[in-house]
Amino acid sequence: MKNINLFKKVVFVAAIFAGAVLFTTSESAAQSAPKQEKLLNGLKVLLWSDPKADKVTVRLRIHSGSAFDPQGKEGVMQLLADNIFPNEAAREFFVEDLGGSLEIITGYDYIQINASSKAGEAYLTMLETLATAVANPTIDKETTAKLKTALLAKLKTMEADPAYVADRAVGRRLLGTFPYGRPILGTSTSVQTIDFADLIDAKQRFLAADNATITVSGNFDRAQGYKAIRRYFGSWLKSDKRVPSSFTQPEIPPTALMTVASPKPDVAALRFAMRGVARNSKDLAASMVFSNILETRLKARVPVAHANDVFVQNDPHAQPGTIVIGFAAGKNEVGSSNGKVEANDLIAKALAEPVTEAEFQAARSTVSAEWAKRDLEQFWLDLDTYKLTSVDADRTMFDKLSFDEVRSYAEKARTSPLVSVLVNTPAN
Repeated sequence: MKNINLFKKVVFVAAIFAGAVLFTTSESAAQSAPKQEKLLNGLKVLLWSDPKADKVTVRLRIHSGSAFDPQGKEGVMQLLADNIFPNEAAREFFVEDLGGSLEIITGYDYIQINASSKAGEAYLTMLETLATAVANPTIDKETTAKLKTALLAKLKTMEADPAYVADRAVGRRLLGTFPYGRPILGTSTSVQTIDFADLIDAKQRFLAADNATITVSGNFDRAQGYKAIRRYFGSWLKSDKRVPSSFTQPEIPPTALMTVASPKPDVAALRFAMRGVARNSKDLAASMVFSNILETRLKARVPVAHANDVFVQNDPHAQPGTIVIGFAAGKNEVGSSNGKVEANDLIAKALAEPVTEAEFQAARSTVSAEWAKRDLEQFWLDLDTYKLTSVDADRTMFDKLSFDEVRSYAEKARTSPLVSVLVNTPAN
């Protein structure tokens, strides 16, 4: 009889424990999955409420970026983004009055506004301010002229940097006029050709409710927040023009070294580049791990003093992106003729060597840890921008990545066309 009672107690405790685990798991899942809504104008809304947070954060993403700049007028989407909050007073308002911050990011695939406020009624003011800015931006000749002047001043500084010149040159060499080969900010020449009518056209095509997703997270009442979004963003118009969804892929690039004059004497930069994968590619995880392995190999094979001058940057986009290998040094080091030969030999050997199990494990651990640092909201926004399968699959893509997948990708990379650009001071 005692044994029966003991058995009942064990079963009872086990049931309670299982229930607690189930409740915790369900609660965790509820916190990671947002409340999803969609307004009549097509705006997608994602809400996470956290009573323990000390602020409210809003991310508003427009799912079109500089890839849609008209050829010859690169910089249109950057100026459109600048026009949403065209003066410093707006940023000061978010900091001083709302106790938060404001940031606008322009990339090839999207424009994103990141804003925050202190908890409480301030977040309602933040939502109203954001809605007014994106639904009814003031686009006129005077504002456009001021924004162009500011952008041209920024470009003047950037175009005097050999590293920036190298990055832009290798992009053109690899991709030609394909959107990712053109600069996000435009050039000093292209920005000059842009007028306010170009911004109005871009606004009508891209700055539209049905081309956007908004996330709200932090300490706010979810029902009140959704009601406020409907009130403030409900009048934001849909786009009346169809946005193209694809681009003609670039031709096979020339692989002979291209030399570009350095804007600074005795400062050189060397770049190599190959095509990467798309953000929604099944090979994304393998390409990121491979890029880390390649960078680790190269850093280990240059003099210690120059290890920080070597990088491998993997940029996936809506269309297949790029993998750029960079070196930077003085005129008589890697930027010299001999340096170029040495760098080329280093890369050839690094690409040719088979990936080892130890390299795979170390790189996967490093890349996976960095990937896990991304905000949850970013994964959900990427779901819409890049038409991903699911957020869960995207967040955990390194968990199922195999050694063979990385070795297979490394073999593809080894046979991909590799372009090279040397930015250097011409010999006298």
